[in-house]
Amino acid sequence: MKTSSLVAERVWKDIQSTGSVTNDQLSILHFLFGKNLEKATRIVDQSGVKRISGQSSGRSIFQVVGESKRKEEYLCFPEHYCGCYSFFYDIVNRGEQLCCKHQIAARLAASLGACLDVQVSDEELALLLSKLLTS
Repeated sequence: MKTSSLVAERVWKDIQSTGSVTNDQLSILHFLFGKNLEKATRIVDQSGVKRISGQSSGRSIFQVVGESKRKEEYLCFPEHYCGCYSFFYDIVNRGEQLCCKHQIAARLAASLGACLDVQVSDEELALLLSKLLTS
């Protein structure tokens, strides 16, 4: 794992342990993520992050609202994947970013307890996850 990823992971854990974020932590995250952090904080401030969990399994995925006028919703695993264009272009293809704004928004909202938590049946969650394979 890259050093910057390790630093980011430590900051996320610290934020989660206290349920709040300090100016120093924001500075570190801004250094690591730049404009994506600013965009992610706007998404969180606008309550744009849902954590969708299966009732029995407890498995979950995040649904994050985009910033465009169409307000697309992207399915996201904060540490590993997002269904947005930027994830594939900037992260997978070009390797220029650690993660996209939707992943950052999901991590920030989860760490601060600022997600809208939605419980669905495991079957509904499986159906939602199957959309990842067809998109």
